[in-house]
Amino acid sequence: MEKFKFIDLFCGIGGFHQAMERLGGECVFASDIDKNCREVYSDNYGLMPADDITKVDENEIPEHDMICGGFPCQSFSKAGNRKGINDPRGTLFYDILRIAKKHKPKYMLLENVRNLASHDNGLTWRTIYENIRSIGYNVHETPIIFSPHFLGHPQHRERVFIMCKREDLGEIDHFYFDKKVIKDASADEVLQNEEEIAELEKYLLKEEEIQLISHWDEFIRNIKTPLPGFPVWADRLRELDMTEDLEEKPKWERTFILKNNELYIKNREFLDGWLKKSDNIKLFKGSKAKFEWQAGKVDNPTLWNTLMHFRPSGLRVKQPSHFPALVAITQTSIVGERRRFITPRECARLQGFPDTFKIPANDRVAYKQFGNAVNVDVVELFGRFLLGDADVVRHYTKPSNLALF
Repeated sequence: MEKFKFIDLFCGIGGFHQAMERLGGECVFASDIDKNCREVYSDNYGLMPADDITKVDENEIPEHDMICGGFPCQSFSKAGNRKGINDPRGTLFYDILRIAKKHKPKYMLLENVRNLASHDNGLTWRTIYENIRSIGYNVHETPIIFSPHFLGHPQHRERVFIMCKREDLGEIDHFYFDKKVIKDASADEVLQNEEEIAELEKYLLKEEEIQLISHWDEFIRNIKTPLPGFPVWADRLRELDMTEDLEEKPKWERTFILKNNELYIKNREFLDGWLKKSDNIKLFKGSKAKFEWQAGKVDNPTLWNTLMHFRPSGLRVKQPSHFPALVAITQTSIVGERRRFITPRECARLQGFPDTFKIPANDRVAYKQFGNAVNVDVVELFGRFLLGDADVVRHYTKPSNLALF
């Protein structure tokens, strides 16, 4: 592919940088407000990013062919306040437009959380789409939602990708992916051998965490009904309190309360004893007294054959082949079979970063950075499609008889 110059906005630790370099790109400017990210970026790429993009004069940014940016997602994420384009963080999208209007690069490749596609009943996406069109760029009218596991990588991480092409360069080919041909994946492909891991002990589950998981393991192995697809709340595995007015609660909460009550009634004999034993489980409180089974139908289930994640919503359980999406907090995945948390290097591999990538020494910082990062291999795919790589365009262009993104 032809050489090109790109800028890396909200660059984090350089997921876009990794992908664009593979395509022959040269980064001429980067920015990120996070000091730790700037240091890691500089350490790996020899370029120190600018700080707050809102304070950068667009006239001082070097000329470039492409803008890359995973603009901040808190405004649209289900984990945030979801104010969207009206949130101060959401307005950073307009800094992308400000720079694009000045420099008129050939392309823009942007990324955000899946919730962007449906936020505010689609109004947020429509606002973004119309603003991109208004400054002279073609863009798909429907947001593209894509995940690394579509490429056979062992991580479920659906994100919105926005490909933009300057109008004088022509339309963007329709993008299509047949989810029926998703490749098999294995978590083993990113896991380190235990002897490779320095300070292995700090990644091993503590005794009280093993005790907690074993307690929930007893739960899934002994309930007589199918494993619930709804969140299990231990404090609701009981008879209904007739003095409590459930009608005052939101519909979703009322539904979960009633489902937990039904689960209790069908498994009363086992659950009464199990709940009594919970009093002796040190960690069995708050979010750790909640449980989310997301591993589908399994014969003879045991948590020690799954991938798990402590979340604010409970102990979330996934199939052993795919990790849950990395998140920008220190709660990270547990490999049941190995009874340990995944390491920062394994997080890097999940996001497509090479083993040569220099990871910060502070694990807490590293987990946050990889949770915020874009997946390098997915970005490379969309970069190739946008730049017109013939093989990629041919493979992902919509067949005439199939729906498109």
